[in-house]
Amino acid sequence: MLSSSAPSPAALHALASAGDPSQLLPAREQMAFTLGFHIILVPFGVALTALMLIANYRGLRHGDHDALLLAQRWSKVAAVLFAVGAVTGTVLSFELGILWPGLMGTYGAAFGFPFAVEGLFFFLEAIFVSIYIYGWNRLPPWVHFWTGVPVVLSSIGGAAAVVAANSWMNQPGGITMRNGQVVEVDPAGVFFNGAFWFETVHMLLAAYIVAGLTVAGVYAVGMLKGRHDHYHRVGFLTGFLVAAVALPVQIFVGDLVARQVFNKEPAKFAAIEMLPTTGTHVPETLGGILVDGRVKYGLQIPDMASLLAGFRPSTQIRGLDAIPEAVRPADGGVSVVHLAFDVMVGTAFVLLALVLWFVWLWWRQREVPRNRWFLRAAALSGIVALVSLESGWVVTEVGRQPWTVVGLLLTRDAVTTVGNLWIFFAVVLALYLAVGTGALLVLRSMKRRWREEGDASVDVPYGPSEPFAEAHSGEERQS
Repeated sequence: MLSSSAPSPAALHALASAGDPSQLLPAREQMAFTLGFHIILVPFGVALTALMLIANYRGLRHGDHDALLLAQRWSKVAAVLFAVGAVTGTVLSFELGILWPGLMGTYGAAFGFPFAVEGLFFFLEAIFVSIYIYGWNRLPPWVHFWTGVPVVLSSIGGAAAVVAANSWMNQPGGITMRNGQVVEVDPAGVFFNGAFWFETVHMLLAAYIVAGLTVAGVYAVGMLKGRHDHYHRVGFLTGFLVAAVALPVQIFVGDLVARQVFNKEPAKFAAIEMLPTTGTHVPETLGGILVDGRVKYGLQIPDMASLLAGFRPSTQIRGLDAIPEAVRPADGGVSVVHLAFDVMVGTAFVLLALVLWFVWLWWRQREVPRNRWFLRAAALSGIVALVSLESGWVVTEVGRQPWTVVGLLLTRDAVTTVGNLWIFFAVVLALYLAVGTGALLVLRSMKRRWREEGDASVDVPYGPSEPFAEAHSGEERQS
């Protein structure tokens, strides 16, 4: 249970008169950069392993050599990205303590619990990733397949644990406060807070969409170059079909998430809708910015925001004027949240149109589409999905401002007040540049080597060596 009270008028006056520490801007910029970088890797850690396992199953179930080869290669790519994600995730963990001592010092007993759970899933995933990769050609086929299942499950569990920490910051619960200190923690209440299920399902679906479309895009590029062989078709279909199934579900879940934000996080919803004043018959504003408390340059659809929020035009939506001035988000922040939300929703429907295009072409041709315009769009779909993912995280993170923990801890009170954080930021930038460049070079070298080897020159995974196969066939002839 969360035991706290709303800020008093005197406290709000003190907040309004307090200035921001000089460390706030570099701390926020660094956190935004590192989170934005790390979130790109999350879908591949969560979902690429699932695509790998789907290809592995197809290879075993149908004797598909190309599917097994894809699974083997994807497992190596997953290992590289897993290593990079481990580095960037570790940096983020240090940042929480270095940049935000006000958060960890006061709420570490609650906020740290989901990260402890994530750590357990991380080590479990690392162990089974190693077993799975080492097990190619060493374990019996189905035994090896089942060693990949814990990889998929632990990646889902780890992602859910991190989202639990983030959702707790949006809707804190499971703690009892006394004199500004946490005196009691309910781990289940912290982990399964009010926003947990909505945010977790939304994030996991996004991961499968991003990974699926990125993988499909790689093989769409190959098909644009004339490689319409079975290997490229299976690679494309495995990724694209996973994303195609997840996408309409994601749009439905996204609608539920938005309505939950309307009910539980009115300040964030006011920013999403860029709504200066409370009212009914609220229009849906597409585009535009907020300047001096007024909406400019946006295209408005009458009554639509009220209809989407409460299914009737008379639904009242709380505007920014309902938020005390001391904790009201700035116009610039509101504009960022609103535009990011527009991008997230817009790209989702663009990708849905691509899925419907695929269905129509498949219905007409009964094969992987060779339409070059479709393949060009599919090749870019992974990038579009990443833009959608990044936009969603901007809505979540910037939409919570000026709070770090909504209703309990302002961001300016959470940040450190010592040191020159710009130097720290520069060091982190250099580290991430080195890690990112290294990862790209490794992936490019793997791609080059696989292209030089050619599919036919690679032994079938789990297959016996050639001398063993010849001896075995000789034994069969003798018998």
